[in-house]
Amino acid sequence: MARAGLPVPEGFVVGAPALTAALHAGGRLPEVTALLEAARLDRYVAGAVREIVLTLEPPDRLEEAIEAALARLGPKTPVAVRSSAVAEDSKAASFAGQQETYLNVHGAHHVWERVRQCWASFFTEHALFYRARKGSLSDLAMAVVVQRQLAPEKAGVIFTIDPVRRGNDQMIVEAVWGLGEVLVSGRVTPDHYVIARDGTVRQARISVQTIAIHPLQGGGTHEHALDPEEGGNRVLDDAELRQLAALGNRLQQQFGMPQDVEWAFQQGKLYVLQSRPVTA
Repeated sequence: MARAGLPVPEGFVVGAPALTAALHAGGRLPEVTALLEAARLDRYVAGAVREIVLTLEPPDRLEEAIEAALARLGPKTPVAVRSSAVAEDSKAASFAGQQETYLNVHGAHHVWERVRQCWASFFTEHALFYRARKGSLSDLAMAVVVQRQLAPEKAGVIFTIDPVRRGNDQMIVEAVWGLGEVLVSGRVTPDHYVIARDGTVRQARISVQTIAIHPLQGGGTHEHALDPEEGGNRVLDDAELRQLAALGNRLQQQFGMPQDVEWAFQQGKLYVLQSRPVTA
């Protein structure tokens, strides 16, 4: 998406081979492989692999490379550290929510710690169970995306096809105040919009949202309580919905299939954070 000129927050990727390289450098790769190939897949196996991963040292000067990449983003730039397993986001399975994302992280050392925690989240009990059902349990290809942290006024998702009706004549938009974390975690009921492909509003269901999450200066996030008047305001106006429709059309055309897109508005500018195929 960045190569195509879409408004993606700038960043860098800790490539998928780094996890295997760290396991190999620490002499733990055979042990992890044996655990994953064991006949049983249970809480013990998941915990044992995560414990190994959380003790790994950065391979091949990775921490120094992270520091150099952060410097190119700008001094003291906060970042989001996002898991990105290679098996994720296929047409058959999205793996959505199976691995961790960490918001508003500062400094190379803390980014490395979050990278390691992203790797560890690849081996939670539910993530292993999901991958086992999808036939990719032996896969250790786990990248981590590091992007400039936004401080959006509003965020959400757009499905470029109606995922219930499977109708290609309209899109579904869900929107919340602040960071999209409250939406993906299910902590608030978002505004729900049904729009035509040109952005014309066909239906708007406005929800009274009780909380919003914003980045804190210095790191981490803050949960802000919304009063009924503030939380009951419509999140997106018609012009913003037209921008989202245009973005959705462009992404669906670029990838050649309907997309499930995470987006955010910061100071009136629309950013695209993630796009994956719509799956069952």
